[in-house]
Amino acid sequence: MRIALTGASGIVGSFVLDAMRVAGHQVTTLDRRTGFVLGDAPDLAGQDALIHCAFAHSPGRYRGGEGGDPAGFRRDNLHGTIRLFDAAAEAGVGRILFLSSRAVHDGHPPGTALTDDLPASPANLYGEIKARAEEHLAALGLSGTSIRATGIYGPSPHHKWLGLFRDYLSGNRIAPRVGTELHGYDLAQALLMLLEHDAPPPRVNASDLILDRHDLLDAVRRLSGSRHPLPDRADVQDLRPLRCDVLTRMGWRPGGMARLHADLPAMLRPALP
Repeated sequence: MRIALTGASGIVGSFVLDAMRVAGHQVTTLDRRTGFVLGDAPDLAGQDALIHCAFAHSPGRYRGGEGGDPAGFRRDNLHGTIRLFDAAAEAGVGRILFLSSRAVHDGHPPGTALTDDLPASPANLYGEIKARAEEHLAALGLSGTSIRATGIYGPSPHHKWLGLFRDYLSGNRIAPRVGTELHGYDLAQALLMLLEHDAPPPRVNASDLILDRHDLLDAVRRLSGSRHPLPDRADVQDLRPLRCDVLTRMGWRPGGMARLHADLPAMLRPALP
């Protein structure tokens, strides 16, 4: 399959790019290294699929990633995505996979079951942009799927926990936090399954671990020999894990804690003194 991939040089996109090439797909990368920026309408003629992972944001931030420029954040990420989807439709691209976010669920009240078919209820600009992009994709009438993914982790030169590991190893105080996580490899496997599905669903949730910083940094402490104190455990009362029933029925099985611990040494290495 011929696939156009946006954000291929990013943390998430690099996992997707590797998985697509290993699976034998021919990938056209659309990122800053190839001259693509959000807002462009690239020539997608001859592409069988578009996978849209690109997102413009302040470093390390998605919610609140607009910094001091919410208008620019909306222009690049919403209007840029709409223009990209329209270009795909005009070129006759047969399938679109859009990396959305669990942030579209942020406005639902506590106790709400976050199912795959739950209507979006964003509570911040990031979630609103993802939700509006989902709506535009659905209105095009194409074979498109929005993947409402949680935070993505995995080995890369600038992975999401690099700063956290450095702070802990330096003895800095770490605030308690618990959240949901998904390895980039597992996300890429979900995308491969959706590409190959005869009738892909319009939206799916994608998540795996419930991970407390206490447990993550306890593993770092054991690997590094550090004696710094661990953060307290966070309150999980308001944490709402995503239900991933659709992907599970398709046979998707993320790697869980075993995958985290297998890759943790490689993720820790660049943080060591």
